Order: sequence, then structure tokens, then C-alpha cells
Amino acid sequence: MFSPGTKRPNQSRRKDRIQPQTPLDSPSTPLAENRRSRHDIAAVPDRPSTGTPAPWAPRLSVLARIPTASKSERGDEVDPIKPVFVGEFPQAVRDEQTSILSKRVPGDACVSGGMDKEACLSWIICRDRLFVWDHLSSAASNKCIVLELPSNVRENGAIGMGFYHGNSWMLIVVNWDGGARQTSKGIQRNTSAGIVLCNQKTRDVVYWPNISEGVTTPVTSLASFDEQELTSSPVDGKTTPNSQRQGSKARSSFVGSSSFNSLIASAVPATQKTCVALACSSDGDLWQFYCSPTGVHRKQVCHDILSVSSQGSDSGQLAGSKGYPRSLIWASSGFSMKELNRQFFLLTDHEIQCFNVKLCHDLNVSKLWCHEIVSTDGDSGIKKDLAGQKRIWPLDVQVDDHGKEITILVATFCKDRVSSSSYTQYSLLTMQYKSGMNIHSDVLDRVLEKKAPIQVIIPKARVEDEEFLFSMRLRVGGKPSGSAIILSGDGTATVSHYYRNSTRLYQFDLPYDAGKVLDASVLPSTDDGEDGAWVVLTEKAGVWAIPEKAVVLGGVEPPERSLSRKGSSNERSVQEERRNLTFAGNIPPRKVSSDTWDAGDRQKAILTGVSRRTAQDEESEALLGHLFHDFLFSGLVDSSFEKLQNSGAFERDGETSVFARTSKSIVDTLAKHWTTTRGAEILSMVSTQLVDKQQKHNRFLQFLALSKCHEELCSRQRHSLQIILEHGEKLAGMIQLRELQNVISQNRSTGVGTPHSHPDIHISGALWDLIQLVGERTRRNTVLLMDRDNAEVFYSKVSDLEEVFYCLDRQLQYIVSVEQPHGIQIQRACEISNACVSIVRTAMHYKNEHYMWYPPPEGLTPWYSQPMVRNGMWSIASFMLQLFKEIPSVKSDLYAHLEALAEVLLEAYTGAITARVERGEEHKGLLNEYYNRRDALMDILYQQVKGSALDDHQDINVTVEGKNEEILRKLSASLLSIAKRHEGYKTMWEICCDLDDSELLRNLMHESMGPRGGFCQFVFKQLYENRQFSKLLRLGEEFPEELSIFLKYHRDLLWLHDAFLHQFTSASETLHVLALSGDDSISAAEDGEDTHVNPEPTLADRKRLLNLAKIAAMAGKDADSETKVKRIEADTKILKLQEEIMNVLHADEVKQVIGGPLARPEELIELCLNSENAELALRVFDVFAWTSSSFRASHRNLLEECWKNAANQDDWGQLYQASVTEGWSDEETLQQLRDTVLFQASSRCYGPNAETIDDGFDEVLPLRQENLETQVLKDSNSSVEAILMQHKDFPYAGKLMLTAIMLGSERDGDDNASAFAGDSPTPME
Repeated sequence: MFSPGTKRPNQSRRKDRIQPQTPLDSPSTPLAENRRSRHDIAAVPDRPSTGTPAPWAPRLSVLARIPTASKSERGDEVDPIKPVFVGEFPQAVRDEQTSILSKRVPGDACVSGGMDKEACLSWIICRDRLFVWDHLSSAASNKCIVLELPSNVRENGAIGMGFYHGNSWMLIVVNWDGGARQTSKGIQRNTSAGIVLCNQKTRDVVYWPNISEGVTTPVTSLASFDEQELTSSPVDGKTTPNSQRQGSKARSSFVGSSSFNSLIASAVPATQKTCVALACSSDGDLWQFYCSPTGVHRKQVCHDILSVSSQGSDSGQLAGSKGYPRSLIWASSGFSMKELNRQFFLLTDHEIQCFNVKLCHDLNVSKLWCHEIVSTDGDSGIKKDLAGQKRIWPLDVQVDDHGKEITILVATFCKDRVSSSSYTQYSLLTMQYKSGMNIHSDVLDRVLEKKAPIQVIIPKARVEDEEFLFSMRLRVGGKPSGSAIILSGDGTATVSHYYRNSTRLYQFDLPYDAGKVLDASVLPSTDDGEDGAWVVLTEKAGVWAIPEKAVVLGGVEPPERSLSRKGSSNERSVQEERRNLTFAGNIPPRKVSSDTWDAGDRQKAILTGVSRRTAQDEESEALLGHLFHDFLFSGLVDSSFEKLQNSGAFERDGETSVFARTSKSIVDTLAKHWTTTRGAEILSMVSTQLVDKQQKHNRFLQFLALSKCHEELCSRQRHSLQIILEHGEKLAGMIQLRELQNVISQNRSTGVGTPHSHPDIHISGALWDLIQLVGERTRRNTVLLMDRDNAEVFYSKVSDLEEVFYCLDRQLQYIVSVEQPHGIQIQRACEISNACVSIVRTAMHYKNEHYMWYPPPEGLTPWYSQPMVRNGMWSIASFMLQLFKEIPSVKSDLYAHLEALAEVLLEAYTGAITARVERGEEHKGLLNEYYNRRDALMDILYQQVKGSALDDHQDINVTVEGKNEEILRKLSASLLSIAKRHEGYKTMWEICCDLDDSELLRNLMHESMGPRGGFCQFVFKQLYENRQFSKLLRLGEEFPEELSIFLKYHRDLLWLHDAFLHQFTSASETLHVLALSGDDSISAAEDGEDTHVNPEPTLADRKRLLNLAKIAAMAGKDADSETKVKRIEADTKILKLQEEIMNVLHADEVKQVIGGPLARPEELIELCLNSENAELALRVFDVFAWTSSSFRASHRNLLEECWKNAANQDDWGQLYQASVTEGWSDEETLQQLRDTVLFQASSRCYGPNAETIDDGFDEVLPLRQENLETQVLKDSNSSVEAILMQHKDFPYAGKLMLTAIMLGSERDGDDNASAFAGDSPTPME
């Protein structure tokens, strides 16, 4: 394709070189339609007569590219810059191709083909048959669908009529499950898919609604005669550059014909197998096809798009020319079946147009916006009218998977003004949406902008005719990231990659007997969301992949026009390119085998630079391999340790260690390509391979021990040594898995345990499907393994055994489907569960047998305790749990498999938690996950045990007492053992309760005494919740330490325990705290009398506890027991005050203020102050009296407010006027003042009979100012007198106010006062 332009004298020499011709009947000779005459070849200079043109790299035979069985096991001969063979055509395609050659079909019987990126399907049309298959599956598992083209289409002339590029058919796969991409697709997994097939020239449309259901009868829509009318006039009346060069050559141009150029299709939501297809034609029309199982309805949506879009624009370079519009593409690949609107782009000669289609029965296509990409403004796209620029062809457009970048392939015809030579420049234009632009609305302004400057692929290439230019197609999305592949009609595929500030080209190169490249696609996205490598579909050689490393290392700079291919200054040798790129990127200059491309998430491709290896690493690994090789033959380890130590072999730890890499290469060695017919023979072949690996790995361990390397690794590289031994674990697990598969195959072949029969029953099953799924995932992640069988890859990549559990976690629905009958679900779930248990148990058994080889385990996490493995086992376990919930009566084998799976899963969690604790890492989240999954498993398992025990008891039909308990004890024995190891206390408690076995309960409590009490604490908690307090305390006598820990958090029982131990002082303190606590719930002390626990103790409950506390304090007879009794009595009086306050106020109002049944003293005081009640204004002083002196000191401001409130309760102005008017005597004054609140408050706080706790009120707030020192006089609230002096009536009634407080404090000073004192209120009892 992208061959450089050369000087014309080279034509003659080229003609001389191509004179020898292959005989016409040679099998390797292409069909007549696929090869051009000698005159046509000479007309285009330097066009090779055979093979795809690869001017900068030598061509090899296609047979040499396909790996053979003679290659070494490690595959070191694989050239990293060469394409990799992925898979052969299905046998049905090969048979059809052989039939075509044997019948010597005329040369116009072309082969059309393509690849669908979303569905991962390839298709080929040979004569009147359409072949569709999954190109990701191995040849053995390829299920090819063969569809016959309808006879009316053949009669219409579609068959045998092809373009210059030999691909006159366009095919779209419609996924009925939704347009979003999936990671695992294919015909065997894609449950529903339709096909729309359209002939570019005849415009006939064939529609298969669902190829997966075996419905091969399509519906067709034939174009009318007017639509098929062709023209042979020149494109635009101008003479093309190629026509100038060819002189008077006359030919018909397909570019000028009214043919379809592009086709897209989308499913219509809320319909049955209905889709809409859109096609653009070279005469400027846009057509829509409504395809349903009943028929295809076609309609012309828009006519003469070019003339409409050219109106009002200054672009006239191709206005009205034929061959446009060129391409249709959806604006976004992701599509939900719930969306009714979808946008698509249409590429014309100078702009991109955006349309919206409403996906319904009445299709509505409307234009949203257009963006001019060829104009005089270079910022909007491509700038035209530059010096030497003659014409610009936008050839194809593609959109990335995210719908954010638009890439356009552009060809520009130029003429050098100095040399007058003509050339073509190929470029890639990348556009993106402007920030903040709404692409779904009708806008007239520019929507797009350049993401980067135009990337020139080839600055000066030879001139091609329009027919060749319009045959080019663009594909984007493959690796390396940002690369694109250009397909041309002559069968070439070239990858363009912008690498280190320059464009580099890699051309897919196969000999001519491989045929043309029909199409290219990208491997599906992996877990990190990135697309895979490029894959190409050839005409005769199957499917090939282009590794990312091949593009980077094998790409070269575009050749210069002025020099020949071999003599170009830019044409360095392939070896030189690889050497320069290798050292520049710090990549070791060595050939890459399949072993170096690790699958999965643990190691990315070498190109990403995630783990760079130095020359020292390479030398150390090579030295280790040499020493081990000598050891295998001689058994000697002469100075191996010293040599390895001097080479720096012990400097890296983990997977990058040379010892770990060597161990990995042993267990991951790829065998020679299997020549068997797959199936059951694979199991017998892989057995020998795995045993050989195990023997070699054991020899490697012996080498490490004898050479003293094991000792060094154990002390310095614990992680590396663990990885090496884990390789042995995985190898043993893989051997066990192979034995399990062998047993399953034998049982299925003999019909044991299989209710159905099938020709492939000996290899079918859940485990075999899982092996295929894991092998396919590894093949996708490692391009160099694409030519291997899925099972071969699975059994070879032993170190990737974790992928089994990854696929269970992410893709279990492909192995065990909820749509299958329950019996099949149970059978397949048990098969997968048994496989998981076998793998992990075998690994644990290997570790137990070789425990002397292992390094100290502190902080090291076993591979089967990694999140990937745990989640995989939990995925199948949760599926089995769901089966138990859905099916009332489940077979016992499902229970047995789930119990075994639960055991290994919980052991895996234990290993992970232990490692995290030892490393000092956060493990709370992991613990919670472990607890939740443990409880879920244990609950379901024990429910099944009880159900089975009940069923067995009913079956034996006996009435012997205790028979049911015996059955339950027998069935629950294994589950009880698991529960003991993993602290499944709930299950242990339920078993003991159902068996009514107190002795078993005590034994379990003694055996499960953990650091926090273990099972004892759980039992105490259950007895406490069941209000079996006496049983709890009696049982606690046998476990005094655990009971004391439990009672610290349950003080409502602690006082009982203390009283039982005659610790009355401690019991009194506990009761006192309980009575005044607002957190703990108070429960009845009597066993079983009250079946309800009151979460909010009443005041009566609290007074009862205070009375008990008083009794216990008196019984304690301590030195300070009298003080404790007084404090308890004071708190009792405060509770009585609260009751009186609640009687005065509404109870609801009190609860709303204090927020609960028990109020703090300050809350009671504020409640009384806010009530504006004279009686409550006096009660606040009682509250202060029964609290401590520290409380009065800390709430002095509140005490001052209480005195102010007391002064406001009486009308002192009126009292003063009455005393003046009536002329009160002393006796009358005393009689009037003793009824005031001030008098009573003074008597309560400062009177001779005042009762308080600790010090009196004088210590906090004195009554008179003369009792204060000088420095305190400045304080306006330093005494009760000072507070009263601030009262509004004090200037004229102050004498009465002071008299009231003084008489109150000295009310028993004389007779009148004594008489008065007898009537005054006394403190509350």
C-alpha cells in the first residue's frame, strides 16, 4: 500500500523482474479477479507482482510463520517483530475454498470477508455461502455458522460481481443483548445476534434475524432497477493525476457508479429481532432499511447530500463529485437497549455531518450539525489551497470506544514545484469535541476542534488512482495505544504508531499465497479497560495477530520518495532498528518467547516499562539456567552459590527474582503444539507434561538446597522462596485438577451421574467450560499464545492458576447459568466447587509435606488467600447458597460440596487476616468481610442439617425418645468442627441448644476461650438476651474470669454477682451508678419474673435501686459508709423533687426539656426558672441544697438567677405602699414578710435548720456584703444583698427585702421568729 513514489525509469527494470509468471493452475496462484494483468502492474510503478508490498522488510513464506511442532519447548525462536498466527479457518471454510480451486471457478468469483469488533466474529463469503465464526476461539472449538445466500439475490447478479478490492459485500452483526461491549463473546456465548448483509453495487439487502437459533431463512430486499443504474462518466469532469499518467486508457470507474460505500445498523428497542440499517451511496444519497423478521423496508432519507452541504460554503474542491459521502459511523459504540435516540457521523468530501436517528417503527432521521474539516481555516481541520496542494480526499472516519475522539484518514495530492513531480501524502486527523459543547442539540457553530496537529503517515508516496484511494479503510483502538491500521484494496494492512516524536509504520507482511488482508479488528478489552492487539483476517491464511511489541520494535520511519526502497537513508535494517529501540527503551536485547509474556494483572507487557530488567538481571538468570542445566546432567553444584552471589542474583526479591523467574519458566513451559484432535486425548497428553514439570521443579528445589541458595533465600528473599514453593503448590493442584477432569470424563463417557447423553459428553461439563474460559482469557492477554488451544494454554500456564478463581468471580454466568434447570445447576455447581476444593486442599497438603522448605511465614500471604482466589470461591459459594434458598429440598451432595468449599474458603480468609496482622496493616474491613461470609455459610449449612435430621427422623418412622437428637448430633459433627476452628459461635450455640446438651456447651466454652472470652462471652450474651440471669450466673461460677469481663459491660447484673461474693461496698457503688445512669438499661433482678426489659427505667425503678444501694452500703460497714449513705439519701431526695416538679408541670413538657426520664440537677433548675411558678421558684434551692458544694460553685451564675427569680415572685412596690399607708408594726411586718419567697429561700439556705451536702451556701454566695472582703465588693453579684440591690424596687423597698432575708436566716432569734419558723416549710424528706 504505502509504497514510495519512484522515478519512472524504474518501471522498465521492474517489468523485467516480473516477467516470470506462476502457472495459472498453481494452487498458490490467486484467482484472476484477485490479480491484475502485466499491463496493469506496470501501469503502477514498483507494484510487486506477488505478495503484499512490504518495501522495507523481507518477505517470508506463510508456512514459515505458522509455529510447527519442531520448535523448542520454550519457543525462543519466536521473532518478536513478526505477526503471530491466531487461528485457522473453520473446516467448512477450508472445504469451500478447496471446492472453488478444484472446480476452477472463473476469476470473477471473489471472496469477501470482514471482522466485527463488538461481537468478535469473522465472516467470509465464498460464492453463494456466508460463513460466520468466532475468531477468538481455537480451531477445535470453532462452531462455524453457514448461511446460504437467497436465490433471488444470486439471480439479481450479486454473486460474482466484485469491486477492484474484491469486497463487494458489507456485513453488520446486530447484538440483541445490547450494544455495550462484553469481555466474553462468540457464537457459543452470544445467545442472540442478527446479521444485515448488503451488496455495495446491486444494493440488495439480506437480513437474518437470529443466527444463533438456527434460523437460516433470511428476508431480502432487492433494489429497484432505477437504483442499480450505473454511469461510467468521469468523476467530476477533471482529469485525475493517474489518468494523465496512463494516457488514453479507458475503463469504467466504480467510483462513478451509484454504489453503497458504508453501512451501519442498530437494534430497535422494545421490538423483537428488529433493527434499522443506514447506508450512504456514492451519488450522495442516504438510505435507511427497517429490518424485521417479516421483511425489509427501504427508504431514501436524504438526496444529494453533497449539494445540500455545499450550499453557502466556500469549499468547492469536490462539490458535487461522485464517490462521496464516504463513511458512516456511530457517534458512540456503547448503546443501551433503553435508548430511543442514537447519533451517527457521515463523512463527506469536506465535512463531518452529525445525524440523529429515532429508533422506532416510524424512523426519523434528522441532521444535528456539521463541521467543515477541509477549508481555508487550518484550525478547524485541514487547510486547503496551500502551495503545491492540488486535491484532498477524506477517505474514512472512525470513533474511539468512548466516543470522544474522531480520527479521519486523509489523502492529499500534491505537486512539487521544484521537480514538478507528483506525490500523495497520507495523514491522520484527530478531532475532539469542544469543552462544554452539547453534541445532541441543533448547533450551527463549530462543534469539533483539533486534538493534535495532523499526523503525517507518509509525506511522499506514489500517486494512486481514486479507485485505489477509495478502497482504503481505517481502524482505530488497538495496541499500542493511539495506533491505527490502514487497509487498502490491494490486500495490505499497515499499522501507524506515533512513537517518540515520530511516526512509525509496521506493515503486516505475508507471502502472496496467503491472499489479501480482508479486514482488521482489535482483541476485546481486558480487565484494565484497554483494547488488545491488532488482529487481521487474511483471505487464505486464517487469522493473525500483531503484538504490541512487534509494532514498536518492528516499525520503521516512512520511506522517502526520492530514493529507492533498498537504498533509502531511512531504511535501516530490522536488526538495527530493534537494537536501537531496545537499548533506548532499556529493554534487554533478546528474543521473546511465549513465557515472557505473562498473562493477567500481575505483569503488563514488557513495553509498558512496569518492571524493567537490567543487563545484570539477564546475565544472572542466564547463569542460573546454565548452572541448573549442568546440575540436571551431572548432579554437581560446584561453586554455584558463589557464582550466583557474584552475579547479583540475590539482589531482587519477589517475582522479579531470577530464582522465581526460573521456577516460573519451569512450571509454565509450553509443550510442543498438540497434534491430537483435542478432546479426551488432551487429558492423557497433559498428564505426562505435568509430571515432567513436577519432577523438574523438584530437581530445582534440590539444586537450591545443595548449592546453599535455599538458605540464602530463606534469610534474605523470603517472598521469592515462597513464590518458588507456591509454584510447586500450583503444579500439584493442576495435576489434581487434571485427575479430576479425567474422572469426570470417564464418568460421562460411561454415563455415570449423567442423565443426558451427547456425542461430546466425554469432555463437556462445567469444569471443561471453565478450563476453556481460563485458557481463552490467557490467550487474549498474551498475543503470542493465540495460536494455541485453550486447554493447552490452561494446562501449560501453571503459575496463573489464580485465573481459575478470577473467571469464577467475573464470569460465573457463562459456566453455571440461572436459566438452566435446577438439576443441571446443582450438578455444574458441585463440579466447580469440587475443583476449587481440590486445588486449594492439594496446595495445603503440599505445604504441609514440604513445610521444612518454607521460609518463616510472618507477614507472607499464601496465594490461595489472595483476594482474587477468595472472591472466586465466594462467587460459587454464594451461587450455591442461592440454590438452597430457591429449592426447598436439595440433594445432600450439594450440602457436602458447599461444606467442603466453606472450609477451604474460611481457611483462606484466616491466612489473609493473619498475614495482615503480622504486617501491622489495617484489617478491620477484611475481618468484617470474613465474619459476614462465615455467618452466611454457617447459617445455611446448619439449616440444611436440621432439615436433613428431621427428614431422616420421619423416614425411619420411630418414636424412640432422643432419636432425633442422635441423628442431629451425627449430621452436625463436621459442621461443628468447622465452626470451632473459625469461631462460628452462633452455630455452636444453636447446636448445643437443639441437642439440649449442657455438657457439650461447657466443653466448647473451655475449648474456645479466646483473648476476649471467646465462646464464653457469646454464651453469656445469649443468656443475658434471653433473660436467663440465674443460669448465667451459675454457669459463670465455672468461668469466673470470663464472667467478670462480661459483667463489666452489664452492670445491672454485676451488683448481684458482687452481693453473692459478699462484696457489698462494690455492689452499692454499682447500684448507685445504675440508678443515676442514662445509658444502661435496668433489668429485673429476679430470674424470669419480668419478660420485658424496659429500655428507659422509670423514677420508681431508680429509687428502688437507690434503696438497694443504701442497704448494700450499710451492710458494707466501711469507714466512709455513712458518707455514702448521706449521698444516696440526697440523690433520693432529688428524685422526689423531680416527681413533684412533674406533678406541677405536664410530664410531656418535662420529657421534652430534659430529653429522657432522668433529669440532671441543672436541667431541673432551668425548668423551674422557666416555669414562672412561685412554688417551683422555691424548689430550686432544694435542688442546690441536695447537690454537692462543687456543683454549687460551678453553677454560681445559675444560683444568682434563682435569687433574682425569687425576688421577682412578690410585688415589693405594693408591699412598700401598704407598709407606709397602713403603718405596719414590727409584728405586722414579720407577718407579711414570712409569706414572701425571699424569706422562705433565706430560711432554706441560711437558716439554723438548713440542711446541705458538704459545705453550706455561705461558701459560694454569702447573704450580706459586710461578710465579704474588700476586693470582692466590686462584684455586683458578690452576695444575696448585692443581687437584691439590682432589683427595680430596691430604691424604696430595699429595707423590706433585706429584712425578709435577714429574718429568714434568723427566724428562731425571738418568739415571733420562732412562732414563724414553726409554720415555715422544711426541707423534703
